[in-house]
Amino acid sequence: MADEEPLLTQRKDGVLTVTINRPHRKNAVDGATWDGLREAFRNAGQDPDVRVLVLTGAGGNFCAGADLSSDRVQLHPLHRMRGINEVAQLLYQLPMPTIAKVSGVAVGAGWNMALGCDLVVASTDARFSQIFARRGLSLDFGGSWLLPKIVGLQQAKRLAMLAEIIDAAEAQRLGLVTYLVEPDELADKVASLAEQLCAGPPIALAQTKALLNESNGRTLIEALDAEARTQSVNFATEDTAVAFQAFRDKTEASFTGNWAVRKP
Repeated sequence: MADEEPLLTQRKDGVLTVTINRPHRKNAVDGATWDGLREAFRNAGQDPDVRVLVLTGAGGNFCAGADLSSDRVQLHPLHRMRGINEVAQLLYQLPMPTIAKVSGVAVGAGWNMALGCDLVVASTDARFSQIFARRGLSLDFGGSWLLPKIVGLQQAKRLAMLAEIIDAAEAQRLGLVTYLVEPDELADKVASLAEQLCAGPPIALAQTKALLNESNGRTLIEALDAEARTQSVNFATEDTAVAFQAFRDKTEASFTGNWAVRKP
């Protein structure tokens, strides 16, 4: 087990799949795995060939949160948390669409890692918990910010303070799961969504993602101004012209994200 790679990455047709590979610990994240996630997210954010990122876990579980039994005890907790926070920030700010592929347990930081993705696809056997209170801890990995935005303040307090374990159907009812499928349909559903997103206009999707992520902190006027700025960027790409022509020709557009180079 010690020789296993704690993190696996696979690239295919513009989709980068990042798999937490510690099944013997239900994919609980130790120091080396945090480092691997940080590097993987940073590299993905700088790679224009990555059109979609899928985050998942090996061995039938998504992630059991931070591995408290093997963390770097020599580091001051604040220093350790700053490193974890950097991973959360990198994930949330990735320009490409992100999909959490969830089966088994997703608890603590593991659940908040899934919530930091744009879409959460869960199998019916998935179980979720903001387990922190059971460990004498408070929320982390962005849970205090993500939960109220998704479920409202009262439900966020319920999930955080009671640290209940909820099933996938309850998670979907609360808006914490985007798609709920049978276990044998999970891989195909995620692959289908990834393919659909890969075919989309990467610059426009990145800007739409940023607009939505930043919407809560803006007034309507600020949102309209931001939309105007991002729309002007879209018109400077080849994708907009290609999409307009495809609309006229009644064909499907092929998006590249390239800038439109216009001769003077």
